[in-house]
Amino acid sequence: MKFVAVTSCPTGIAHTYMAAESLEQSAAAAGHEIVVETQGAGGAERIDPAVIADADAVIFAADVEVQARERFAGKPTVTSGVKGAINNGPALIAQAEQAAKQAPVAVGGASGGTDTAPVAAGGSAGPTLATKVSEGDSWGTKLRQWLMTGVSYLIPFVAAGGLLIALGFALNTIALGDEGYLVTDQADAFRAGLAEGEVLFSITSLADWATLSFVIGGAAFGFIVPVLAGFIAFAMADRPGIAPGFVAGAVAGLVGAGFLGGIIGGLLAGGLVMWLKKVRLPFAFAGVWTVVVIPLVASLVIGGLMILVLGRPIAALQDGLTNWLEGLTGGSIVVLGVILGLMMAFDMGGPVNKVAYFFGVASLTTSLETGTETGLQIMAAVMAAGMVPPLALALATTVRSKLFTPSEQQNGKPAWLLGASFITEGAIPFAASDPLRVIPSIMAGSALTGGLVMAFGSTLQAPHGGIFVVPFIGNPWLYLVAIAAGTVLSAALVIAAKSTKKAETQLVQAETAAGIPATI
Repeated sequence: MKFVAVTSCPTGIAHTYMAAESLEQSAAAAGHEIVVETQGAGGAERIDPAVIADADAVIFAADVEVQARERFAGKPTVTSGVKGAINNGPALIAQAEQAAKQAPVAVGGASGGTDTAPVAAGGSAGPTLATKVSEGDSWGTKLRQWLMTGVSYLIPFVAAGGLLIALGFALNTIALGDEGYLVTDQADAFRAGLAEGEVLFSITSLADWATLSFVIGGAAFGFIVPVLAGFIAFAMADRPGIAPGFVAGAVAGLVGAGFLGGIIGGLLAGGLVMWLKKVRLPFAFAGVWTVVVIPLVASLVIGGLMILVLGRPIAALQDGLTNWLEGLTGGSIVVLGVILGLMMAFDMGGPVNKVAYFFGVASLTTSLETGTETGLQIMAAVMAAGMVPPLALALATTVRSKLFTPSEQQNGKPAWLLGASFITEGAIPFAASDPLRVIPSIMAGSALTGGLVMAFGSTLQAPHGGIFVVPFIGNPWLYLVAIAAGTVLSAALVIAAKSTKKAETQLVQAETAAGIPATI
């Protein structure tokens, strides 16, 4: 048979492509052909309409709404989340076979039913950024999906802005030596000159390039909270939520409420717009109500609420957290590193991982603004701990390949690059097939790495990049030692746990063959 598929996850970085690879391998193993469209962070190359027309069935493995879904109308369809494709691709292929065979009586559905894929708020069939939320989902599930949508569109701003800021520090250190930190003063002077309409200098020296990089990175970082709030609101209420969400995030930055203010403001903006959209008006006024009135009213209400009521309490909470972090020393900061390491490995790119990651980003932002180092240490611990799980499993599959399935052995090869690039999701295929042995093992290694990074006092001025941003790391050799230690520990624990599993399986098989009731 011939199938087509679309894969898409909220962040569009790892799960999207891992699901596509799983479907391709599963289809090939079953003797079928499949063409997969990955709607990831880098956009999507659309499947040729002729290929869609020739397909026997369609597979949607997506946690956000499929873009241009109408292209597949009339085809037998199977729907799943991306983890369903990653964990059990053969089952989805089998469902697609069944759907294709029953096509005359089940067009658009899997196994004789209709296609009941949840749609995002607003129900648009065209390109959309909203999360995949159905009426049947619990509020807890919806909340997670709304937040993950905000996070997914925040990451490019974090990566671009953070790396440009780090590059500015690095270039200025090369130019000025120990006084490289002065790039912040140079940037302030540059911004002041721009505000007054002055051309301060032409770009003639390395220090000039450092200042330019730092200023542009700071401008990109300035979008972080508005983008987070705006896309949370968008996920909740579709296009009318964009403006109020961005306004809420901008006001959160204005009053010093930071990330926490952006999250609260985005949720409030989305909730208010969802309520306003329920108002029914005559058709002639519906367009004006949606495009003009709702954004106007919601922006005014949420902006005013953030300024007059919520902003300062949230800012005070944020300041208290910052002061607490700056006061951490010795054993306290090591414990924080251990906790962050555990969180980074717990769900490998899921909500807990993202909480730890954006705690690191928020701390990094604060340190860059205040000139303190605690936030730089936190960011260093977060990234190092997030690199360990894929690296550890890549090492384990290299050292003891016989303990892993052929599919896991193949997944171990790209896990080297995924881990080195700080893409923790590279460990998911291994954890999905054997969670009780893999997850505790990688958590132990990540916890060790997070604690060691804090103990060594390593710092990081970039929010992403993995091994490729070593020039922006303070105490880089000890940083690499911490990553290596955690990787070796996790790999050893995984191998030990897998060896026990293999021994148990062999004993059961031997007892069964001898006619003895299994003891395990």
